[in-house]
Amino acid sequence: MAITPLATALASIRSSLQTGNVAVLASGDPLFFGIGRRLLAEFPEDTVQFYPALSSIQRACALFKVPWDDAKITSLHGRNTCHIPGLLLNNPKNLVLTDGKNSPDHIAQLLLDYLRLIGETVLPDTIRVLVAEDLGLDNEKLFCGNLLEASKQQFSPLNILCLLVPGVPDNTTYRFGLTEDSIQHSRGLITKNEVRAATLHQLQLPTTGILWDIGAGSGSLSIEAARMNPELTVYSIEHKEEELENIKNNIVKFGCYNIVPVFGRAPEALDYLPDPHRVFIGGSSGSLPDLVTLIAKRLETAGRLVINGVIEKTVQAAPELMKKHGFTVNSSIIQVSRTGSDGSTLAFNPITIMTGTR
Repeated sequence: MAITPLATALASIRSSLQTGNVAVLASGDPLFFGIGRRLLAEFPEDTVQFYPALSSIQRACALFKVPWDDAKITSLHGRNTCHIPGLLLNNPKNLVLTDGKNSPDHIAQLLLDYLRLIGETVLPDTIRVLVAEDLGLDNEKLFCGNLLEASKQQFSPLNILCLLVPGVPDNTTYRFGLTEDSIQHSRGLITKNEVRAATLHQLQLPTTGILWDIGAGSGSLSIEAARMNPELTVYSIEHKEEELENIKNNIVKFGCYNIVPVFGRAPEALDYLPDPHRVFIGGSSGSLPDLVTLIAKRLETAGRLVINGVIEKTVQAAPELMKKHGFTVNSSIIQVSRTGSDGSTLAFNPITIMTGTR
């Protein structure tokens, strides 16, 4: 019998085991993104035996002549991912199991569109795209080209994609602790290091999911969040063109391709973004009541909303707005003063960090 529909096949296997052994035939290695994981979940481990064949990844890399012990393997089979560039551009070598929606040509176009959005001019020509189609069949073939060439091709649904990204910045030395001097900003308008650290602590960022950074400014918090959590997708919303350019330049400088710059004012600019797991408001331009109302509707139940306030109006209004919409609110006041090597002291205005949870 056929292995699909899977529920029916599993029921038949379970029934047939009453009278004897059952063989399940699958291509490649059943424990490499295959049927093996499901069989182990359905049947006792000591009753299952595996006889793996050559996996599609092994065969593809042999044809590509690309070692794959240092590659990141990503399966897009049925994966509802919102920002594929963030999954792939942070790794020098990607091996991708595609599906009908996320085909190699579609992925190449997504990467091109994103790189153009952030003003990256080198990678569109230097990223190598390798595609192995119909592995093991008589019409097996290979494609090699750049993103533009790949975006104009049509590929067999049976394929393995290899994406080689040159010059990926090494963020492994340290993932947290960028200084104001290292982040491009305008006229000193940047969240101070100490405040940024305390704010990220309050956000309790998940390893994956969606962060909205509203009123992102130069994107300093977005950059730190993206570096710490490479599989987190960060939407940096900013309505000042100068600051948006700073965000784009910082994305390229630090290789934080899991950040999506969004030009516009919130809340209108949030309409077409995926629902968030975390939200930070660094600036609201007078729209705080509307913002909190919208966020209360779209933030996941276990999410966190963090609002930083400098002026008294924000400090007074934000907690009441959050409480009105069902948040439990805690606040901290951060007073930063720095003493230089010459003994001089510089004091900054206090910042109130207000955190809403549900």
